[in-house]
Amino acid sequence: MEHTIRATDLARNLGDVLSKVRYRRDSFVIRRNGRPVARVVPIEREDDTTLGEVLTAWCDGAAADPAFAEDLDAVNASDAPPVNQWES
Repeated sequence: MEHTIRATDLARNLGDVLSKVRYRRDSFVIRRNGRPVARVVPIEREDDTTLGEVLTAWCDGAAADPAFAEDLDAVNASDAPPVNQWES
C-alpha cells in the first residue's frame, strides 16, 4: 500500500515508517512544501519468504528422522551438571 507523508512527519516518525516499509511492505511518497520529493519503498530481496511459503515447506518437508530422538537422548545423557568450584 502506498502512503503520502510530509517530510516533517517522516522526521518525527521515521522508526514507525521504516517498520511499515519492512514488515508490511508499504511504500511512502515524501512531500515537502506540498510537492513529492522522494519515495521510500521496500528493497526486493531474494530471501523474502512469505509465511505461507514457510508453512507449505514445513508441511511438504521430509519425513521425521526416527534416530533424532535417540540422538537427543545421547546428548542429554552426556550432559553433566556444572561443577561448583566454591565447594571444598
